[in-house]
Amino acid sequence: MFWILLVIVYKLLLWLSLQGVFNAYGKNPALVLVPFYGEWLWIRLLKLKWYAYFPFLFLPFIHVFVFWLLCVETSYGYRRRKVWECFCACAFFFIYFPLLHFRNKETFTCAKDLPPVKKSPAREWLDTIVFALIAVLIIHAFYFKGYVIPSSSMEKSLNVGDFLFVSKVAYGPRVPQTVLSFPFVQHTLPLTKDKPSYLTWLELPYHRLPGFRKVKHNDVIVFNFPDGDTVSSVWQSNISYNTLVKEVGRNRVWNDKANFGRITYRPVDRRENFVKRCIGLPGDTLRIKDRQVFINGKEAENPEYLQYNYRILPSPAVVTKRTWQELGVSDDDLKNLFQPGAGSVPLTNRMVQALEKIPGVESVQPVVEPEGLGDGRLFPYSPEAYAWNIDNYGPVRIPAKGDTLLLDARNIVLYERLITIYENNTLEIRPDGQILINGEARETYVCKMDYYWAMGDNRHNSADSRFWGFVPEDHLVGKAFFVWFSWNKDATGFKKVRWNKVMRVIR
Repeated sequence: MFWILLVIVYKLLLWLSLQGVFNAYGKNPALVLVPFYGEWLWIRLLKLKWYAYFPFLFLPFIHVFVFWLLCVETSYGYRRRKVWECFCACAFFFIYFPLLHFRNKETFTCAKDLPPVKKSPAREWLDTIVFALIAVLIIHAFYFKGYVIPSSSMEKSLNVGDFLFVSKVAYGPRVPQTVLSFPFVQHTLPLTKDKPSYLTWLELPYHRLPGFRKVKHNDVIVFNFPDGDTVSSVWQSNISYNTLVKEVGRNRVWNDKANFGRITYRPVDRRENFVKRCIGLPGDTLRIKDRQVFINGKEAENPEYLQYNYRILPSPAVVTKRTWQELGVSDDDLKNLFQPGAGSVPLTNRMVQALEKIPGVESVQPVVEPEGLGDGRLFPYSPEAYAWNIDNYGPVRIPAKGDTLLLDARNIVLYERLITIYENNTLEIRPDGQILINGEARETYVCKMDYYWAMGDNRHNSADSRFWGFVPEDHLVGKAFFVWFSWNKDATGFKKVRWNKVMRVIR
């Protein structure tokens, strides 16, 4: 309904704005109200090549760019060519054009019929830069986005220093929720530590346009950090706000500015971007048993470069540093391997097999947390009720849109954040165990969105859904599909470029 009303308002404003254009050529302005025909006729009256403009009005978000070009051409027809005049024509067409026609009694003449106006070199450069900037902004915001892998949670499928392209059209681009923002910046203004790069004066409701496909098992997805709605400016997403509160208490987090900085709230589309592999889809039941993931009772397909932590016996010192480098073990992982009390390193199956053949290595033993040993760091943060750990987890059902959740005093911890933060309801749990949602006693709740389960391929070194739960549908950014460059910070010279990782499709 919101979008239908928006289209109606747009058509009425366009009808008001183009009175002068249509009257100048003896056309009834009411024709503007006819869907698509009004825009086609506008293009024809501007004497532009219809095939260079009209088809692009059907492309999501590109149509905004085309619309602005038509507004600029219309401004030229009123002999208004200055930069600020063109800006007004694009941003405030519904005010600017009626003022020219009704108040100033300006006569519209197609710019093609006016004497040519020579632009200065500076203006030519400015027009080119503005045109390119707007085009890049539209592509970046709605079609494709660049992303750099900052952490090792997806090693060796994706390495620290990989530069990715993320397709926003794969699952359908989201309409921006925070419209007023600094370009190309996620959440913080450049050269500042905690100044938001966006304004919340105008926030649109969540809406996703149709995409080319649905999310599938094992897709590498990019999404906004679900636990990143409230953040510490010092820790950002390295340690979530909720984790900080659990560890040191809310009062200290809010009052100790030296250690935690400013505490701020972020809208969904301004939360930190994460990249993980989608393990579970809406409606799936997920379980991890002795490291192996099971989906709906069946073993899930493991990624080719899946990693777990292993111990090298009798000692990792029997393996030379050169061998570690040839295997692809990072310097950071080696530092952890030789730290007192650590003694483990993430390895793929191929790396394990290679190490077992090295003289002096007696065995390569997996690190597995036993079943029944609860970890309070993991979602839903209730080891007494859910004795789960990173290697033995679940079963947990991933909610789907329209699912009816049966709520009780035990399982409410699984759905509390879903009900309150993700779907904007109030929740109260009374001492007698009664559950109130939006002030009403409830034993069930119907989900408004689909949810997903994301995990890193570096399973023992990934903060993922095991730590913060479900990924809501409205947090999905897109599908990571292509690595165009890869930079190895541990190497030197020309070896810093991982040539075997450049220009490859992500699987």
